[in-house]
Amino acid sequence: MKLSVVVLTMGNRPVELERALRSALNQKDVDVEVVIVGNGVRGDWTPPVDDARIRTVLLPENIGVPAGRNRGVLETTGDIVIFLDDDGHYPSLELGKRLQSMFEADPRLGIVSFQIKDPDGGPGQRRHVPRLRAGDPDRSSSATTFLGGASAVRRAAFDAGGGLPENFFFAHEETDLAWQVLNAGYGIVYDAESVMCHPPTLATRHASFYRYNARNRVWLAKRNLPWPIAVVYLADWVGITVLRERKMDALKPWFKGFAEGCRNDAGPRRPISWRTAWRMTRTGRPPIV
Repeated sequence: MKLSVVVLTMGNRPVELERALRSALNQKDVDVEVVIVGNGVRGDWTPPVDDARIRTVLLPENIGVPAGRNRGVLETTGDIVIFLDDDGHYPSLELGKRLQSMFEADPRLGIVSFQIKDPDGGPGQRRHVPRLRAGDPDRSSSATTFLGGASAVRRAAFDAGGGLPENFFFAHEETDLAWQVLNAGYGIVYDAESVMCHPPTLATRHASFYRYNARNRVWLAKRNLPWPIAVVYLADWVGITVLRERKMDALKPWFKGFAEGCRNDAGPRRPISWRTAWRMTRTGRPPIV
């Protein structure tokens, strides 16, 4: 099975990008290609690594994370698509072989979400473990979502799920795809042995985080959930957010984004089946939280 690594970059991290590319290209005993998507970079920009296995797609403006990754996937030729952040890297050169074996062993495996580790040895972040019981990041498990920049997706499952929702720009686009992949009959696992190193960051570093987080959560429900579940899901997240944030400088943009999500078109509606909702519940994360 051929591996295609899609790296999204704005061209402003040349040192980190070089490390990321080399960690992908140097994977042992696998057929690998790399597609770099320059999301809003100059027309004369070139990657810091010269290798015949690299294909570069330059976009004149930043079209967002999901649209950028979709554009990269269109250029791939592999059976497995791996998403890598430009400031991340793979500490093991055996990762490619591990992923290849996992996907070959289970034809219904759709997505593998990796463990993210601090390259300096710091503690992991709970939000990087895609399940409710996130206390032990070294425990692998089934999952109902995945980490966009640290994951591998079977190309057939990506296509069956309809790709990433481009209007989201960023936040929750992985969950939208994950729910559709599950609905198509594929499985998702969090594999603690598949590791990407990435410096610790806060999601709130983005000025628009609260707005996109709320807007896209509404769109996620409107696009993917049966209406009775969607109402409960959104009510739960209103309560969770109020309890978590409490401060008006966070709640004000969040509720503004929530209203925007209710008011604006979310895109095509493809509700998952009740069977899929029950499968997610048995996995440990019902689609109400």
